[in-house]
Parts: sequence; C-alpha cells; structure tokens
Amino acid sequence: MAKKKKSTGSKSTFTNTILSIFGEQPYKPFNYKQIAKLLGVKDKAGKDFIDTILRELLSDGKLREERPYRYVLSKEMLAEIGGKSKTITGTVDMKSTGKAYIIPEDGGEDIFISSNNTGQALHQDVVRVVLFPRRKNRKIEGKIVEVLSRTKTDYVGVLALNRDFAFVIPDSPHMPMDIFVPKSALNTAKNGDKVIVRIGEWPEQSKNPFGEVIQVLGKPGENNVEMQSILAEHNYPLQFPTAVEKEAGAITEKVTAAELASRKDFRDVFTITIDPADAKDFDDALSLRKLENGHYEVGVHIADVSHYVVPGTALDEEAKERGTSVYLVDRVIPMLPEKLSNGVCSLRPNEDKRCFSAVFELNEEAEVLNEWIGKTMINSDRRYAYEDVQAVIEGSEGEFKEEILVMHRLAEKLRSKRMDNGSINFYSEEVKFILDENAKPIDTYVKVQQESHKLIEDFMLLANRRVAEKIGKTKGKKPKTFVYRVHDEPNPEKLNTFIQLVSRLGYSMNISNRQKLVTSYNNLFKAVEGKGEKNLIETVAIRTMAKAEYSTENIGHYGLAFPFYTHFTSPIRRYPDLLVHRLLERYLIENKASASAETYEEMCIHASEMERRAIDMERESVKYKQAEYLADKIGKSFDGLISGVSKYGIFVELITSKCEGMVRYTDMPGDYYYLDEENFRVIGQEHGKIFRLGDAVKIKVKKVDLLKKQMDFELAETGISRQKK
Repeated sequence: MAKKKKSTGSKSTFTNTILSIFGEQPYKPFNYKQIAKLLGVKDKAGKDFIDTILRELLSDGKLREERPYRYVLSKEMLAEIGGKSKTITGTVDMKSTGKAYIIPEDGGEDIFISSNNTGQALHQDVVRVVLFPRRKNRKIEGKIVEVLSRTKTDYVGVLALNRDFAFVIPDSPHMPMDIFVPKSALNTAKNGDKVIVRIGEWPEQSKNPFGEVIQVLGKPGENNVEMQSILAEHNYPLQFPTAVEKEAGAITEKVTAAELASRKDFRDVFTITIDPADAKDFDDALSLRKLENGHYEVGVHIADVSHYVVPGTALDEEAKERGTSVYLVDRVIPMLPEKLSNGVCSLRPNEDKRCFSAVFELNEEAEVLNEWIGKTMINSDRRYAYEDVQAVIEGSEGEFKEEILVMHRLAEKLRSKRMDNGSINFYSEEVKFILDENAKPIDTYVKVQQESHKLIEDFMLLANRRVAEKIGKTKGKKPKTFVYRVHDEPNPEKLNTFIQLVSRLGYSMNISNRQKLVTSYNNLFKAVEGKGEKNLIETVAIRTMAKAEYSTENIGHYGLAFPFYTHFTSPIRRYPDLLVHRLLERYLIENKASASAETYEEMCIHASEMERRAIDMERESVKYKQAEYLADKIGKSFDGLISGVSKYGIFVELITSKCEGMVRYTDMPGDYYYLDEENFRVIGQEHGKIFRLGDAVKIKVKKVDLLKKQMDFELAETGISRQKK
C-alpha cells in the first residue's frame, strides 16, 4: 500500500508540473514530445508516461485537443488561472503581417501579439489581453482573449469573385486578412469592383470574417472612386441624411428689428475677408477703424453658426458626429450642408451677415487696451485672396491699401511678441496640385506661407487666446466649463531621442530651460531649410511634441506658449468652435451657470478623434495624387534628396513634387549595402560608397502602385563617391 501511495504522489507532482508548463504559456499548444523535452525526459518509458498524463488531463477536462495530439488548457482551466494571470485592456494596432501591438489604456509599454494570438481582433478594437510571463531581455507579449468593443465593421476593398463565393481584398494596410463574402451577399457587385463590405459573423473556426457588400463604389483607379474610398475607409459619411438637408433647406437669413437691436452693428465699418483663392466658406473677417484717441479698433468677426445650428436638431447631431470638414486634394467634404457652409453662414462680400466677434482696441505696439466679445452684424466690403493682399504688402497699389498695411504692421507686432514669449515656429511644407478637368494632377507646387497668411493667423491667434482668457482666467474662483485647445509639454524620452538624432546629424539643442529649448527648435528649423534632412527633422520634432487636442481641462498650449487658448474662429468647419460660441453666449449674454463638464469633455474627445481621422484622410488623398502624378512618368528622371534610410532601402523625396518613394537595395546593383542606423546612412560593403540622409540623388521612377499609394524608384546617378574612412 505504501508503494502505491508513493506512486500516486509522484504522479500527482508530475501532473502538476506538466500543468504548470501549460499555465506559463496558456495559449501555446504542446504535444508529449515537447513536454518531455522541457522536463528533460529522454527515455521511451518516461515519454509514454507523459503521454498517458496528457490523455488523463484531457479526459478530466483540464486540457483540450487543439489539433491531433497537441493540447492547450481548457476554457475552464483558463478561467481558473485568469484571476492569477495579469490581464490588461488596450487598443489594437494591427500590422499588415497580422501581428499586432496593444496600446494599454493606462499607459505603459506596448504589448506584442504574434499573428496566431490575435484571435478575432481587428485594428483599433478595444480588447482584453492576457500577458505571458516576461522573458529576460524580451518585449512584453500576450494573447488577445476578448474583444470588448469593435471600432470598425465597414471596410473598403476590391472584390475578387469566384464561382460560388467571393473575397474582398481590403485597401487598409491594417487589415491583414481578406473578407469572405457569400454569393448571396454580393448585392450586384461584380468582379474587380471597389466596394464597401460590412463584417457580420465570424465563425470561431474560420480564419476570415464573413461580410456583406453594402455599397459599390465603382472601378478602382477612377478619381471619384478613390476619393470616396478614402472617406469610406475612415467611416466618414459620403452624403448628408435627408433630414439634415431638409432642415438646412428651411433656414432663412431674415433678420428681425429686435434681433438687429440686440447685436452691435459693424456694417458701416471697413471689413474684409482674406482666404485661399478657391475658398467658398468664409468664416472669418477683419474690420479696422481708427479711433479718435489715435488707437486702432480691430474686429475679428466669426460666422455666427450657432444661430442656425441648434442643439437637438438633426443638423447639430450630424455636425457633432462629423466633427470637422475634410479637405481632400480635389474637394471639400463640409461639416455642414452647402447651403450653410458656402451660403447662409459664409461671410460673402456686400451681404449682411450675423457674427460672433472679438473686438480689440490696440495701440501702435499692438498692445490690447480694451476688448469686447459679443454678437454683431457685419457687411464685408471685399473678398480678398491671399495673393491679392500679399501683392499690396509687397508694394503694389490697390483698393484699401492703407488699411491692409496697418493690419499687416499690427500683425507683425503681435507675432514678434509671441515669438519673444516662447512660441515655437512649427511649419511643415504643404504640397499642392494643379488638376485638369478630370482631377488628374498635371503639376505640383509647394505652398509657401507668406506675410498675408501670417496676417490672418496672428489676429486669429489673438482672438482665440483672449476668448479663452475671458472664461478661464479667474481670480481664485473655479472657472466655468469651457472648451480649450491644449498642447502638453514634450515627452522627455521622445525629446531625448530627438536630441540624439539631431546631434548625429550635426545640430545641437539646449534644453536647460523652456526658453532655450524653444530657441533651439526655432534655430534648428531655420538651419535645415532646403536640406535633405528637413522633412525627417520636422516630422520627428512634431512627433516629439504631444498632440494638440480639445479638452475641458486647461493645461495651456505649450507650442504657442499660451496659458489659455481655444478655437473660436472656424465654426463652419470645426465643431469645437461651435461649442465655444454656445458657451460664450451662455456665460456672457445669458449669464447662466456653468455647463456640464462631463458632457462637454465627451464631445471634446470625439472632436479630437475626428480631427485626427480628417488629417489621415487628407494625407492619404495627397499620397494618392502624388502616386497618380508619377504614374505616367515611369522611366523619367527627377532630382531628390534622401529623406530616410531603412533595412529595405533608402527613401527619396523629389525636390519639386515632394513625392516620396523607396530605392530598394535589390535595385542598387554592384554592391551589398548595409544599414548604419545610428548615423542615418547605408554603406556599400565592398566599394564603400555611402548614401547618407540629406544627400542629393537623381532617381528614375521604376514602379507606381496607385491602389497602395506606393512609389518605387531606382538610382539614375548620385554624384556621390565617398570611400571608407
């Protein structure tokens, strides 16, 4: 009997040891040979004994057979150890290879998820992850065990039709698998069509989700189809609902005598708008008059959208959901229907228009001596394009020249003070396209920020800052709920990485205090102008900074060096500005109590998300047009600058069009190149030729993939012949 008890005890210990192996990696399947190897068992009898235990654990419901003779913990055992294993909640960042990273909701290090551990999670889903025991010098790994919320169900892609079924091949690089579509769910879509497919069920044993075609966009490669595809991929609506259009159609501009009496009348004051030449939504105007005391009164007049878009209406709900207008290369997708954005609310010349205004009394040094914020009625004298105003600033004769030069002089004073106070002069180049009648790009140019742009910018910054101060700057009292535009200070780790980067490129930064850091940034941006590393440095510098966003909790705006800042000046195209107008009316005109911070914070979070989504859509449309611009230029040569280096090849940005493509190492014959990542260069192993970030190169266009928005180049000539040191 004693011998039997000993045997049972040994078996129990051995069984628990085997279970602990499964517990350490609860989602990895093992067979008896793998368990034997981990336990150091080499003889046949020992391996047979392990096989017997595995079968008993399967019979007891502690293991399940994932595939023949390969076992994992049963769901019951997983539930039992779930409380012991650390779990986190986070958002999925899915890669095209199928692997993913989880961004934890409470911050901390990203968690790596291998492609066989992602389950049925998709990009941007909120998921629960079980963490694996961390191995020495390895990144944190885990397995997605539950999808808590599905962020996206509609995908854009090309339909590949077989005899009895179809697959949609998604456009998104974040969607690593095709979507299965039964023939009954095609809804008239044909082979090769660009479609929107909605994911429905996803059978547990299926590698691919099942979907239904909900809209046929057209043939891939057609301009309208591709622009609509960008919008649809980001779940931005392609048209306004009928109820919204109906409400917009019923709006009238009629002004009663009582309303006119309640507004300050600026219709006889000199007023102009300054916008891009092709703009139709004029949401800001400037007025100017000289006061008897020699000072200037400058009015920043903003379209009173809140008069027409009322909370609780279909118009308001749609604007809230959209969050912002989207500016693709060839079109504007407005936040509000055209009747409002280009008509009723737009501050067109020689028309009476309702405004919400910030009016300032300024001296010659552009110091604010008095201010007033409230509702007005204006009538713009003239609509200017930026080019018209720039010509006047540069000396051309023209109507209202004196007034424009006064505004320009005051704006320069405002700008100088802002820079002296520590504002960082972030500016990235913007590529623009000249399109033919079919929206095909026939030429490109880089938009340059001129004095006329800065004139408008400086007065808008003044209005945004002073409006935020009006509500947020209180003496010892708790400020009322308000919508701020906030920008946090740089992440120290990212800043340190950036300093090391610029140091290796031959530039220096001083971070001993904020003012010296700001000066370093501004000097750096001047120093890299026209150089190959300009794009990289400006891009990384912006990434070093926190993202600006909307919030009811004011932390100031680091980049502008403003303790209080908001967005007040563009309610036609930004929903947060509309919220700011409503709150100003609530507090300054109606004298009501503070609004709900929780309600407004939710709207701020959504608006920030929609702003980021709009930026992504705008960038994708630019990339598509750049690819389209080069599509008929295969074999042609262009001058470029090396803008990046990677383990696959070097990136080259073309000087005139800003198109960026890759020269792959496989297309660089005559040598084997290796990456010197720390010094941002690649070196030929045999001949020692060096290609460094910022070097000038001449390339030929080798291949353009319009649908992927990718461009491949090959070297034509380099003019570089550096030898090994």
